[in-house]
Amino acid sequence: MNGLTRPRPRSFSGMDYPETKKKRNFAGKILLAAMLTVLCIYILKNSSSFTTPTPFSRHEPGVTHVLVTGGAGFIGSHAALRLLKDSYRVTIVDNLSRGNFGAVKVLQEQFPEPGRLQFIYADLGDPKAVNKIFRENAFDAVMHFAAVAYVGESTLEPLRYYHNITSNTLVVLEAMAAHGVKTLIYSSTCATYGEPLKMPITEDTPQIPINPYGKAKKMAEDIILDFSKNSDMAVMILRYFNVIGSDPEGRLGEAPRPELREHGRISGACFDAALGIIPGLKVKGTDYSTADGTCIRDYIDVTDLVDAHVKALAKARPSKVGIYNVGTGKGRSVKEFVEACKKATGVDIKVDFLERRPGDYAEVYSDPSKINRELNWTAQYTNLQESLQTAWKWLKSHQNGYRRSMSLALTY
Repeated sequence: MNGLTRPRPRSFSGMDYPETKKKRNFAGKILLAAMLTVLCIYILKNSSSFTTPTPFSRHEPGVTHVLVTGGAGFIGSHAALRLLKDSYRVTIVDNLSRGNFGAVKVLQEQFPEPGRLQFIYADLGDPKAVNKIFRENAFDAVMHFAAVAYVGESTLEPLRYYHNITSNTLVVLEAMAAHGVKTLIYSSTCATYGEPLKMPITEDTPQIPINPYGKAKKMAEDIILDFSKNSDMAVMILRYFNVIGSDPEGRLGEAPRPELREHGRISGACFDAALGIIPGLKVKGTDYSTADGTCIRDYIDVTDLVDAHVKALAKARPSKVGIYNVGTGKGRSVKEFVEACKKATGVDIKVDFLERRPGDYAEVYSDPSKINRELNWTAQYTNLQESLQTAWKWLKSHQNGYRRSMSLALTY
């Protein structure tokens, strides 16, 4: 047409309008900014400077801050109670696998003031979690109770015991060294002695443990002692005997999990028989070379045991190691124990006497003269029936243990 060429329609496929480009660039910048903000918050949250300072995160003149591992357990909770009564600052770390949060709640109700007590739910087998706890808290000392502690169970699950006792103690010790915590009170056991050839047991009695529980504790002791040789850490190792009793004022007691009854202490078995949970007691062995033919053991009240820990803490000195047996120095036969339990509960417990169990030894009791002399400690609660009555009274009013309606306000 008149030699003119019509303009062809222009295709805009694959091309962006300038306005669309601007919008996309803007959205990209917002996304990038958001990602950087999240990253910064994560970094800050995981840095020690991000956490809000609390009384637990700083050292304070005149205040000793004690980390109590396993502080929700039977012995650990009683130790925390005593420390709080004596005006120590306390942090309890427990994974509640054996402990009772109800015991922690009791302590929180007794000592509600800020800066007195905190609970941290954590597993000592997690080195990152343990180091975070040490990084965020200013500890002056550690009382290390946390451990599985049943001889019978240890023979069935030995690896669990070596991991829980030996390996976890190493984690705690490494964290103490890394963060400059200079005092350790270690909860050990007479099971490290095995089957001594002569009585009473002194701290120099050879340690030849015969079960995984005793072996794991012995290994943990060895690790601590080896480390202490090139360290200025103050170390106290307490080897104690058969623990009984409960808080004389009835605030705390022993509440083992039902599935662990078969591995528990003789006092627990006596109380279960008195409550009708089991049909009676089975006493194994009546032909030992003892006055009444049954085994003899040294029973220490938990209140006395805790007192020994507090005295050990007060006497701990840099670059020094103290090792002490904690017992009454007086052995009581199984028959004596059962009779005391009958009187304490008011129940005529049925007792079946069976053949002795292989490997059991006739007598085990301590010589407490070293701890008497060096720490000025002597067992005060030595009336077997009274200790059992105290424990029975608590148990009667807590037949479901610490279980009750409660909100688990755990600190992570």
